[in-house]
Amino acid sequence: MKQFSKIVLIFLLIFTSCKSNKSTVDANIKNISTKKIINNHYSSNFDQKTVDAKINAKFKDDKTSVSFSIKLRLEKDKTIWMSATKFGFPVAKVMITPNRVLYYEKMKKTFFDGDFSLLSEWLGTELDYEKVQNILLGQAVLNLKKGKYNSTVTNKLYQLQPKKDIELFGILFFLNSDNFKINKQEISNKEKQQLLTVSYPDYNKIKGEQFPKNINIKAVDHKKLTTIDIEYRTVEFNEDLTFPFSIPNGYKEISLK
Repeated sequence: MKQFSKIVLIFLLIFTSCKSNKSTVDANIKNISTKKIINNHYSSNFDQKTVDAKINAKFKDDKTSVSFSIKLRLEKDKTIWMSATKFGFPVAKVMITPNRVLYYEKMKKTFFDGDFSLLSEWLGTELDYEKVQNILLGQAVLNLKKGKYNSTVTNKLYQLQPKKDIELFGILFFLNSDNFKINKQEISNKEKQQLLTVSYPDYNKIKGEQFPKNINIKAVDHKKLTTIDIEYRTVEFNEDLTFPFSIPNGYKEISLK
């Protein structure tokens, strides 16, 4: 189903490289250095082996509004697997590994089997497995320790912005001041009139782990707005998982260019 492929692909619409230091603060938030903010973010990094979750997802653009139920299985740094159903019937399945993206949908009987280079070209931005995984886990999609950032306080959130502008792109990270997890991450391309915002309105504490309760994705391309609202209904860690994936016979291969 086309809408499910859009959900999967907008998950993948993430960022390229970036850049720490100066800090300006608000009276209600503890005055700490940019380096400390970043270190605290990675101290709260997701530290479980697997995720087994059930998700409600709602997709909406100027023409369509549709909801799915999605089973998500994730083995950290190895595999992301999703199976979507509509009214209890299976409609699509996706499996992502560090080197491969597999996808098929049942309505049009089509499938895709490729690497991230094809998707990167189609989406116009560099992709890899780690960036997709970080979105699902509420982590910064870039390695903040490898860049240089200024920090300020905005609406009681720590805001990180590269000290040096990145060619074509504007990038912002907003971190919660209590748990240092990502509250929002944003990338913009003014030249192409594109804006992608991934927000995490709330987190649940599950077995000591701060894990997203919701993920809200907003993508603007010129004047076209696409939104995806994700709700984690159930989440289990460190279960024994399988990742069944077999492209049915007779399905037609598609190109995502």
